[in-house]
Amino acid sequence: MSIRFLFAAGVAAMMVPGAVVAQQAWNVPGATNEQLKAPPSGPAPRRDLTGVWDAGGAGIGGSGQADAREKVRAPFTKLGEEMYQRNKPGNGPRTAPVAEINDPLSTIGDPSGFPRLLTFELRPFQIVQTPDQVLMLYMFEKRWRVIWTDGRQLPREPDPRWYGYSVGRWENDTTFVVESVGMDDRTWVDNSGYPHSTSLRVTERYQRVSQNTLELTVTIDDPLVYTKPWLTRDKLPLKRLPDNTDVIEQIYAASEAQAYQDTIASQTKP
Repeated sequence: MSIRFLFAAGVAAMMVPGAVVAQQAWNVPGATNEQLKAPPSGPAPRRDLTGVWDAGGAGIGGSGQADAREKVRAPFTKLGEEMYQRNKPGNGPRTAPVAEINDPLSTIGDPSGFPRLLTFELRPFQIVQTPDQVLMLYMFEKRWRVIWTDGRQLPREPDPRWYGYSVGRWENDTTFVVESVGMDDRTWVDNSGYPHSTSLRVTERYQRVSQNTLELTVTIDDPLVYTKPWLTRDKLPLKRLPDNTDVIEQIYAASEAQAYQDTIASQTKP
């Protein structure tokens, strides 16, 4: 989250001591919960994921989620263990001192990449469907993904991308399955420093349980780094937000990463 955003929010709260403030609606600047219309409830519509979805606190990859993921992660291969030891994360069971963290997202402002966009800081995101695509519009980093649904196959020898190549299909009327390949191996699987190679294949399953509930399962399959596939998200519940929700931007800028290093990390060095 932007350092300026956090600072401004804190100052604004301190400037009005004792004031009664209306409950601020999530991601709707200037609106209160009373001004938002809750989505109508009902059964899941047929082959439709349209809407703004939020996993709440469970979508944010803090220490609790990192520790839970460690329990389900598949064992590393020899190469995977070597890659893992080189990574110095700021979260999880191997949290490093601030001055030693080498997370490319938090230290130099590299893109979080995929699938980290789903395993860390899964803030609210909007799904838009067209005849040939499903578009994922994410609040965190203000990123977007194109999932092709026109029947094309995944590339066999893709040039690596930060967010890979994705195709999707409907398994049934309420379950959408996405396959992704071609991810850049400079990124991490999550904020705990779990690595991946360019051979990584990610499978997402979006099961619409009802009008306002969507469950997300994410499978990691990288035979060069892990001895078997494993689940990094297992039926994570997503709630549909009101249709008039304004998904704000939350961009981790390189200049802010440098400012953090200058003001915080430098003070922790021996």
